[in-house]
Amino acid sequence: MAQDTHAQLYIGGKWRATSETLAVINPANEDVIGKVAVARETDLADATDAAWQGFQLWSRTSPAARAAIILKAAQLLRERSEEIARSITLENGKPLSEARSEVIRGCEFFEWDAGECVRLYGRVIPSAPGIRYIVLHEPIGPVAAFSPWNFPMSQPARKIGGALAAGCSIIMKASEETPTGVVHIARAFHDAGLPAGVLNLVFGHPAEISEYLIPQDRIRMVAFTGSTAVGKHLTTLASQVMKPALMELGGHAPVIVCEDADAVAAGVACATRKYRNSGQVCTSPTRFFVHEALYERFTAAFVEKARSIKVGDGLDASTQMGPVANDRRIAALQELVDDARAKGARILCGGGRLEGKGYFFAPTAIAELPDDARALSEEPFGPLALINPVSSVDEALAKANALPFGLAAYGFTNSTANVDRLMQGIEAGNLSINTLEASVAETPFGGVKESGLGREGGAEGLHHYTVVKNVSLRVA
Repeated sequence: MAQDTHAQLYIGGKWRATSETLAVINPANEDVIGKVAVARETDLADATDAAWQGFQLWSRTSPAARAAIILKAAQLLRERSEEIARSITLENGKPLSEARSEVIRGCEFFEWDAGECVRLYGRVIPSAPGIRYIVLHEPIGPVAAFSPWNFPMSQPARKIGGALAAGCSIIMKASEETPTGVVHIARAFHDAGLPAGVLNLVFGHPAEISEYLIPQDRIRMVAFTGSTAVGKHLTTLASQVMKPALMELGGHAPVIVCEDADAVAAGVACATRKYRNSGQVCTSPTRFFVHEALYERFTAAFVEKARSIKVGDGLDASTQMGPVANDRRIAALQELVDDARAKGARILCGGGRLEGKGYFFAPTAIAELPDDARALSEEPFGPLALINPVSSVDEALAKANALPFGLAAYGFTNSTANVDRLMQGIEAGNLSINTLEASVAETPFGGVKESGLGREGGAEGLHHYTVVKNVSLRVA
């Protein structure tokens, strides 16, 4: 997003400016780099009407034709990936290499969903002669979707891909802080020939948009990625009008390092992953429970790697970690660090904001936190790693499962017995063992407990955008 460029609304196949705008800030230098349009109620009403009209056409479009348009849009996004990645780095701050990977990841979501939309099978249930029971999966209708700022292209892609592949239309409310990623998606689908009204894009004041869209009769489903607190609020709004909600909410991912693991290799791998996107990832490995026999070696390797990470402007090719999103994140992170320090925890590295302009917070590792340290129960959503020793896998599992969150969890072990214990014992929707990759396009992704409802991605993902219709037929 260049200086003074406006991110407009996209409604009924047309771009729309508004009189009210919000500033877009580059977190690396705090400069205003653009403006984003703010939707009024009349814009939201138009978007709802457009989505309804788009649904009438799109739901009757063949799966093969839908897949062709989705694949064409993905191809255009791949061709434009460098421009998109640069805009993501300017608005979000992440290193350009990470932004490039995000664009490709978003394209993979579209490509997977395009393939799945031609495999959205029903079934015929065995029955008596002359009777047929047929189960159909039909698109649920227009979707109101909300995505966060931390992955401004791939997060909207996941919702748009699932909805469109299932035959739904969608109104996408993406982040005002990082708007350009989803703008590029809308442009690609427009250029790929998506019918007007199937994809609509709005920005503005989040509460006003959700409180208008969710109760509308023509909106049939709500999809959201973000904090647990906001997810609970939107789920409540949806429940009041009996609408299904797909919720991918907060996490506080534990990592269990078993006694038989390679302490040094695990420490380096964990530190590398922890500071991706400045730790602003719902699946970010954060609470490290390390067997006491490995604790010193793991911690030393982790801290050495953390101290080596080059922090800076994401457009600098040598940068390995960019800024956090805004000054609010700086304040929240500092509170957690100060609380841990006051309660006796050891600050192994980092611990505060870096000098100069930009929202830069040092890669931080904190050790031996007491159970009442706030950071152990509140998702930091930033470059904070919390490392505590444990005496057994059972103790680690108890600590890992102690929170109301259950999105992602990780384990390191070379024992099949420990693999089984982790698989059986962890309360999370996504468990990765000897790897820190929590989600890919072909696997279902979502949480348990207060980390969400439903699944995105995989064969399961499209089903949330459908309703099941049972047909009973007597053959004449």
